[in-house]
Amino acid sequence: MPSQMEHAMETMMFTFHKFAGDKCCLTKDNLKVLIGKEFPRFLENQKDPLAVDKIMKDLDHCRDGKVGFQSFFSLMAGLTIACNDYFVVHMKQKGRK
Repeated sequence: MPSQMEHAMETMMFTFHKFAGDKCCLTKDNLKVLIGKEFPRFLENQKDPLAVDKIMKDLDHCRDGKVGFQSFFSLMAGLTIACNDYFVVHMKQKGRK
């Protein structure tokens, strides 16, 4: 039976490949669908209509219109770090009350 961390890793890998398909890379359209399905509140709360375009530009290091797993994982790591930072601040504020 996999540990929680192994399960989390497996989920990220399977999610990437679910949206990337046989080519093992995400196009901008794939990325937008992935974000819409896996992070629906992100797009709902996004004030910048070009947010996905900007994310794609940041992740597409080769400028070929494709995002590989390593770049996708960097995005997930960055989002996780941001969520952790928010969580830590929120927990500190909650502890002060």
